[in-house]
Amino acid sequence: MSEPAKDDGNGRQGRGGNGEQPGPVGAAPAGAGWLATAGGAVATLGRTRLRGWRPSRWTIALLFLIPALVFLGVLVVYPIFFSVVRSLYGTPGQGFVGFHNYKAMFTDPTTLTAIKNNAIWVAVAPTLATLIGLVFAVVTERVKLRTAFKIVIFMPMAISFLSAGVIWRLVYEQDPHIGLANAGISAIVDVFRPPGQYPNATPSQPQLLKAQGYAFDTASSHAADTTVLLGLVGIRPSLVPSNAVQARPAQAQPGALAGTVWLDFKPGGGGTAGAIDPGERGLPGIAVEALQNGKSMGSAKTALDGTFFIEGLDPGVKYAVQLGSSAFRPAYGGFSWLGAALVTPSIIVAYIWIWAGFAMVLIAAGLAAIPRDVLEAARVDGASEWQVFRKVTVPLLMPVILVVLVTLVVNVLKIFDLVIVIPPESTQAQANVIALQMWRVSFGGGLNQGLGSALAVFLFILIVPAMAFNVRRFRSET
Repeated sequence: MSEPAKDDGNGRQGRGGNGEQPGPVGAAPAGAGWLATAGGAVATLGRTRLRGWRPSRWTIALLFLIPALVFLGVLVVYPIFFSVVRSLYGTPGQGFVGFHNYKAMFTDPTTLTAIKNNAIWVAVAPTLATLIGLVFAVVTERVKLRTAFKIVIFMPMAISFLSAGVIWRLVYEQDPHIGLANAGISAIVDVFRPPGQYPNATPSQPQLLKAQGYAFDTASSHAADTTVLLGLVGIRPSLVPSNAVQARPAQAQPGALAGTVWLDFKPGGGGTAGAIDPGERGLPGIAVEALQNGKSMGSAKTALDGTFFIEGLDPGVKYAVQLGSSAFRPAYGGFSWLGAALVTPSIIVAYIWIWAGFAMVLIAAGLAAIPRDVLEAARVDGASEWQVFRKVTVPLLMPVILVVLVTLVVNVLKIFDLVIVIPPESTQAQANVIALQMWRVSFGGGLNQGLGSALAVFLFILIVPAMAFNVRRFRSET
């Protein structure tokens, strides 16, 4: 039997025999109190040390800069150094080629065209965009709906460059029915030089009529009191006036040269060339002249049946007959804006359309900061508005103008999207720029990443001076 529990005099009972004395239920095991005390001391010591530690400003700045520095190194520093190293190698499998890519870059005609075009871009586009932005900024100060005006001018900046390129590609289409630029010119040209009623007409008997520009002259001369038959083809039946009637041979009259001009085409086929067949209608409204030694001696217009009578001619004298060019002049066919000669200026116009709003907004902000009392003082001293603008406004705006100009210079050095979208394939080589050439030789079929890297390094070298200029200006202003 086990021994009964005994009281130890402290209210605790123990089991007899082996001397074990279990504590109350839920009590900590032996030694737990010491551990808790030691842990509390350590925690107190740690808090005391943390309270005494204060990171320096440089440490805090470094902690915040580390993520940015990592991204900067991965996205900027590493690509720059990798491009420099890659430019010393050829296409995959060629290995190290040294400066061969740089030599090829300055001897390849295509690359030289790209460099020349970039020089044109840098010289023209930033300057024009900045000047136009300056003019717009000054104009908005004097118009009532200045906010709406600024929105309209700045709106192209909200369009992606790809979409803007597609828009201007349509604007420059040569067909006046599609291209906005040629449609506007066509509306003006048609007022002063309207198109003829029968464009694209050709003689049915080339041995009788010879083309002289848009006019037609008879190959032989004809005396007064005689008649001539002048058949034409190549005219759409829909262009013949609806009131035109069956053509008929003109009857000779004394002292007059008579003839007939008609559409020498029989509906349904058949017929004889040079003969008036049933169903063939006259061509009314054509000016006909009798020429002697190139001088007009009389004129007339064809009737509804195509007949004409040139009166008041000397009997026995022979005359050449001319069908006037006004009836055969084609409609304005449009100007080739994207041809080899004008493709680069045309793209620059599209660029200015986009970036003039950017220049306007920045210059307008600088213009709003100019003290008005300075401008008023100049006006009180008798300066004209042009003198105030040239000698007061522009000098005070010069820091802002330089920032805008340098920003646009950096931008045009990297121009790519407009040049690849706007020109047609036939003239894209003439509009080539460095960034486009870099993409072409690297990924556009050439797969020569070595030459592409050399072009990238060259482009980077061109941009560095502009960036250094901006950094120096920022430092001088702070």
